Amino acid sequence: MKDLSLHILDIVHNSLSAGANLIEISIFEKPADNAYEIRISDNGKGIASEMLDHVTDPFFTSRKTRKVGLGLSLLKQNAERTGGFLTIESVLRKGTTVFCRFILDNFDRPAIGDIAGVVVDFATSFPDKNFIYKHETPKGNYVFDTVEVKETLGEMPINTPSLRSYLKEMIDENLDEIGIIR
Repeated sequence: MKDLSLHILDIVHNSLSAGANLIEISIFEKPADNAYEIRISDNGKGIASEMLDHVTDPFFTSRKTRKVGLGLSLLKQNAERTGGFLTIESVLRKGTTVFCRFILDNFDRPAIGDIAGVVVDFATSFPDKNFIYKHETPKGNYVFDTVEVKETLGEMPINTPSLRSYLKEMIDENLDEIGIIR
């Protein structure tokens, strides 16, 4: 995949397919540790322990419509290419957490891409679900929480078409303020 936001897009789709109604995306930029970390947690149906060892195998998928599942295997490969790693923890009927670490200054670390666009796409495409996006850098932290946004909007639905560009611009401005590495 071209950038990290597309990996995040894929994993969040997995969470939605697993019935999650709360998904938290966290990104931690840690230059002092030379680390770029992503954690995605959900409250979906979870993954059975006997399947957990196989979910990063590109020829394993729980889907019935195709015989390969490349998302997690590509993310693992990209993390390992930089000297990092990927872990997955899951509890049935409680949810799943995907965590990966990239070596920050490694040439092979993909750029973040359009993370604001991905977050807004989920928030507006699945208004009945809740998403929390956190981004931490040495300059500060930013949190976008759809529960808070929906409360602020009151009667206006989060998927109001004219709101989409405003939300994306707001997220991008806040990310620029904390100096994210693009």
